[in-house]
Formats: sequence, structure tokens, C-alpha cells
Amino acid sequence: MTVDQLEKHIDKIEASYEFFLAYAAQGVTGDREPNGELMGFLEATEEALVFLDEDLEAVMESLESSSEFLALADVVRQDAHKTRVAVTLVKVQPAISSQLIDNLNASIHFRALLTDLFLLDEAMKTSIKEEKV
Repeated sequence: MTVDQLEKHIDKIEASYEFFLAYAAQGVTGDREPNGELMGFLEATEEALVFLDEDLEAVMESLESSSEFLALADVVRQDAHKTRVAVTLVKVQPAISSQLIDNLNASIHFRALLTDLFLLDEAMKTSIKEEKV
């Protein structure tokens, strides 16, 4: 796994969160099957969360200061796992309302994961920039 792959997964999660915010604002009542676009974002989020849960440590080992990155990777992995449980629960519902998505977005685990990823992304940029100097 590479840093570029990690960055793509981080971007997927951030894009999904933004889509979920917009979906939550639509006032969808959840009286019909979820649309394909919503399911696509839920599936992309789940895929990215699997990567974080299973492959993040391999990417962190490749970075300078890898012990510090590995320590953070453990936190990210835990938050990714918890977020994945919530995303999977939402994904299997026969109907997905705006309120359900709003509750997913409000989940402390999802918010913690986003904050972890913002921190990780910035730290990686700094670390990689320093390695090139």
C-alpha cells in the first residue's frame, strides 16, 4: 500500500461526509429504497474504512518517524472500525432517511475519524516534504 492510495481513501471519506451532509439537509423521509448515489457513497466509505482498518499500518511503516505514525495508525484503525460498524448498519436499511444519515454524521466515531484523518494527512504532508529536502 502507498501514501497515494491512503490519500485517495481519505478523500473518499471526506467526500462522502460532505455528500451525507447534503443528503441530511434534503429532508428525505425514508419511505422508499435508497438511491444509487447514496448507496455509492456508503459503499465507497465502507471500502475506505476497510483499507484503514486493514492496511494503514503498512503505509505508516514507510514514513519517517514511523513509530509516531504507527501509534496514530492504531487510533485511526479503532475509529475506522467503529465508523464502519455504523456505516454498515445504515447501508443495510431498507430505507434511509435524512435523519438516519444526519445521525451517522453526528456519530462521535465518524467525527473522531475525520479529525484523525485531517491530522494524519497534514502530518504526512509535512513528513514527506521534510524527507524530500
